[in-house]
Amino acid sequence: MIKKKFTYKKSGVDIDSADNFVKFISKISSKKKGKKKFSNIGGFGSITDLPKNIKNPKIVACTDGVGTKIEIANELNKYDSIGIDLVAMSVNDLIVQGAKPLLFLDYISINKINLLKLKSIIKGIVKGCEISGCELVGGETAEMPGTYEKGKFDIAGFAVGIVDQNKLLNKKKIKKNDLILAIPSSGLHSNGFSLVRYVIKKNKINIRRNNFLKNELLKPTKIYVKEILNLINKDLINGCANITGGGIPDNIKRVIPDNLIAEINLNLIKPTKIFKWLKNNNIDDKEMLRTFNCGVGFCLIINPQNLSKIKKYFSKEFQPYVIGKISKGKNKVRLNDKIHWS
Repeated sequence: MIKKKFTYKKSGVDIDSADNFVKFISKISSKKKGKKKFSNIGGFGSITDLPKNIKNPKIVACTDGVGTKIEIANELNKYDSIGIDLVAMSVNDLIVQGAKPLLFLDYISINKINLLKLKSIIKGIVKGCEISGCELVGGETAEMPGTYEKGKFDIAGFAVGIVDQNKLLNKKKIKKNDLILAIPSSGLHSNGFSLVRYVIKKNKINIRRNNFLKNELLKPTKIYVKEILNLINKDLINGCANITGGGIPDNIKRVIPDNLIAEINLNLIKPTKIFKWLKNNNIDDKEMLRTFNCGVGFCLIINPQNLSKIKKYFSKEFQPYVIGKISKGKNKVRLNDKIHWS
């Protein structure tokens, strides 16, 4: 009796499919304007030139994922936007310190390679990189049967940026009487989806049949790179914060000096329809503020004299507006009044 040979493919890992996917990534990532000195995809490591016009370059690095938003993508069988989310979650952190995104890498772990699904995700990543002005230089795709259930996967992103030491945004630039501006979010971005899914489950909502939720839940995270870098180059901002997990209070306090306090007037915040819907599903104000961006995707801290100049750099949809100011204090953040949800 001849025994059948054991193979990696029989164990659930298909190297040929993985190789075909790498070829696809290499092909679409090379379709960009400008000259490329190196072909990075498929090698052991990536090589990237440092910009020559920066006198005292500092490297800034970030990593993040999209959380359980991927479960919504699975439910709706729609994967073309979560790649944009993945890039946004890292590059929006880079610009908080004034860094220009330079390169991006992804990590995708999945039960079994599904080329249609993975190609859709990668197309979103490439689009996110184009919006951010950075290059997708590599990544890793891991087929992990037994670790992930059928159809399940996770993604992570890694971004590297560069900034001249003189352009670094730090706490020292923030002064008393500076204004705090809110830049609108494009929606939920990629935070709070475990609570969103819990609300959906408890209310027995079929999101595939709910046009409002179907349109809202997978809206890609707004990438603020272009606008913020323009403001930094013009020396128009003293500080900024990416509003992600922990919401407005937890993220603002990360950039406030110890002797100052950010006074936020919650009644000035403009929550959009998706946040009003969540609020109406028995979530209290404190939980809303700690879990979601509540319509504020990014915050700027500026000299009041620069307000009118700053607004010119944003489209109508993402016009910044004042929600508070910097005062003397020790608790870093003070929340005044309440959000008007109606």
